[in-house]
Amino acid sequence: MAQIDSLFVTRLYRAALSEHAPAIDAQELEQSCLVIAEDDDAGHDWCEANNYPGYTSYASLTDLPWRFPIFADLVKVLDLHVAAFAEDLELDLDGRALELEDLWINILPEGGSHGSHIHPHSVISGTTYVTMPEGTSALKLEDPRHAMMMAHPPRRKDARRDLRTFIYETPKVGDVLLWESYLRHEVPTNMAEDERISVSFNYKWA
Repeated sequence: MAQIDSLFVTRLYRAALSEHAPAIDAQELEQSCLVIAEDDDAGHDWCEANNYPGYTSYASLTDLPWRFPIFADLVKVLDLHVAAFAEDLELDLDGRALELEDLWINILPEGGSHGSHIHPHSVISGTTYVTMPEGTSALKLEDPRHAMMMAHPPRRKDARRDLRTFIYETPKVGDVLLWESYLRHEVPTNMAEDERISVSFNYKWA
């Protein structure tokens, strides 16, 4: 009888922010994101200069946890989720810690998208979802072996989830998704009329 094992597994962590304290008020977080976006002229200038649809604070604001208390609370919650994921990954941190490297707001309007990318120099990356209107885009994750498949035939459309080349994960408001930072991902076109709001982040090995 043949034995077939799954090797080199890629892990994806999904949980509700509320699994860890302190509690994050979803409406307060949404309002904070909108207020920051409205006042961040440098962020809007960067988005315009780089043809980025919508708004991101990625290149303009590096101190969100110091500006709004709710972001400081959010980091406390994220620290616990990241620690749980690191334990699942069986990472040998050698007495060091995974620490927040950066955290930023994303507001994607109708028709906006964010192309395929990775997060270099980080260990764990992720996003928590603030506003997810009905019909908005999922997170598209790519098999990290994809670029090496060369003459490999495509997978069948009904292939089981762990063999698919692309996975579409549709989070709910209040969810947090975590993955190892080498994993290529993208946000397909937002087909909803309303804005899709999220907060993304990276953790480094300090």
